[in-house]
Amino acid sequence: MPTARVTRRAHFSAGHRLHNPSFDDERNRATYGLCNRPNGHGHNYDLEVTVEGEVDPETGFVMDLKRLKALLGGTVLADLDHANLNLDVPWLDGIIPTTENLAVAIWGQLDGQLGSGRLLSVRLWETERNMVEYRGEKEPGGTDD
Repeated sequence: MPTARVTRRAHFSAGHRLHNPSFDDERNRATYGLCNRPNGHGHNYDLEVTVEGEVDPETGFVMDLKRLKALLGGTVLADLDHANLNLDVPWLDGIIPTTENLAVAIWGQLDGQLGSGRLLSVRLWETERNMVEYRGEKEPGGTDD
């Protein structure tokens, strides 16, 4: 059977403060700059989730994109949209909400929830110019695509 990749895009707005409690104020400012403002700041994030798998000969789908949309809405966006990432999202508790950490945490929310297909990548844009891609942990001895 042929394999293919399908991608769903989503958008959410959220605020955060980048701050490591083990750093002193000077080191936090030096590390995170304006992103360390005490009252935080916000972003309009764009998220892409890509699923790879065999094309089902009966449906023609790798994964029904309506199902992926609903999964993203209920598992990720309901928690993140218009939230303070430092305070409002239980699955981010204790995590510095950098775009890198957020992409990894989104992966964790989705991994194992897809049914058909396998989660290939989570791509998260914090700005038009800054994006992170996370592709999960590689198996020891495995190869990258």
